Amino acid sequence: MTDHPEIDQLDKQILSKLIEDGKTPYTDIAKDLFVSSGTIHVRMKKMEQMGIVKGSSLQVDFQKLGYDVTAFLGIYLDKSSLYDLVSAELEKIPEIVESNYTTGLYSIFAKIICKDTNHLRQVLHDKIQKITGIQRTETFISLEQSINRTIDFLGDDTV
Repeated sequence: MTDHPEIDQLDKQILSKLIEDGKTPYTDIAKDLFVSSGTIHVRMKKMEQMGIVKGSSLQVDFQKLGYDVTAFLGIYLDKSSLYDLVSAELEKIPEIVESNYTTGLYSIFAKIICKDTNHLRQVLHDKIQKITGIQRTETFISLEQSINRTIDFLGDDTV
């Protein structure tokens, strides 16, 4: 498997339609693209095997479930060699929904979803800041998410 597997325009169109609405039946996609539904199944299986498609997910409005605070956390490590150990501990904290190893000021940049600021304080104080290897953290509370999209790759010839 290569780092950038070759896919054609039909593969890109299939992905684009599923990114737009992941619940779209393969038969509807096939009709839109003038191919058989079997072709869509084969192409999707191929892209799964190539590692391009990794499972599926559901978008949930967490605020409607009582999780009103989204925050981003810049994490400074004592030393970068502790990344794997710290990352494994962060993975155990259910409120952390994303974590990235980064360049710049922070070693790790994480996204946290909590019910309220008291819940956020508890997660920071009782869970995150007690992890061995974390020197300190900086927290940024999101007031509003204005953009949430995937990249538009359909017309990109480099993919």
